[in-house]
Amino acid sequence: MTIRNEVDIGPRRLPGTLEAPARARALVIFAHGSGSSRASPRNRRVAARLHERGLATLLFDLLTEPEASDRRNVFDIALLARRLGEAIQWARAQPGSAAVPYGLFGASTGAAAALLAAVEHAADVRAIVSRGGRPDLAADALPRVTAPTLLIVGGDDTQVLTLNRWAFERLACVKRLAVVPRATHLFEEPGALEQVATLAADWFAEHLRPEEPADE
Repeated sequence: MTIRNEVDIGPRRLPGTLEAPARARALVIFAHGSGSSRASPRNRRVAARLHERGLATLLFDLLTEPEASDRRNVFDIALLARRLGEAIQWARAQPGSAAVPYGLFGASTGAAAALLAAVEHAADVRAIVSRGGRPDLAADALPRVTAPTLLIVGGDDTQVLTLNRWAFERLACVKRLAVVPRATHLFEEPGALEQVATLAADWFAEHLRPEEPADE
C-alpha cells in the first residue's frame, strides 16, 4: 500500500505530494521542467513505477505562482537547484525519510537543476535520472557530479539528443545515455514513456541501495 500526503516544502511552503510505499528504501525527488508542475502526468506515471519498486517519491512545485509567471525564473537553474536543496533539507527532517538514500529525477530544465543540486548536496544525492533533459544548462557543474547519472532521450528528439551527448562527454561519474528509439521530446509515442519509467526504476533500484553497516 502506498501512502500519499500533501506537504509544504521549505520556507515558501511550496506545495508537494509525498507518496511512500510501506518500508520505502529510498526517496526520489522530482524536478519538473519549464511550463510544468508537480501535476505533470508524465512524471506521475514514472513515480507510479518507482512505487512498484519500493521507492518513495516527492513531486513539488519548484516556484511559487508569482515566480512561475516570470519566464526568467523557469530558466534560472541556480534558483531551481536551490529549491531542490530546500526539498532535500525538508526530507531529511521528516521521520520517514531522514535516513534513506536520495535520488533526483529531472525533466527538461529540471534535469539541469538536479545536476547542480547533486553537486551542492553530494553527500545526500546518490543517483540522478534525466528525462528529455537539458543537462547542458548545468555545464559548469557537469565535471563535478559524482552521483551515477542516467540521461534518457528520445531518438527523434534530435536537438536535445545532441545536447545530451555533449553533456554526457563532460560527466566524469558513473553514467549512461539511453536513447528511446523513435520517441520525441515528450515521449508521447506508444510505449515510449513506459520505457522511460522502466529505465529510471532500474537505475534507481541499482544505485539507491541502503548502505551496508560497517563491520566492527
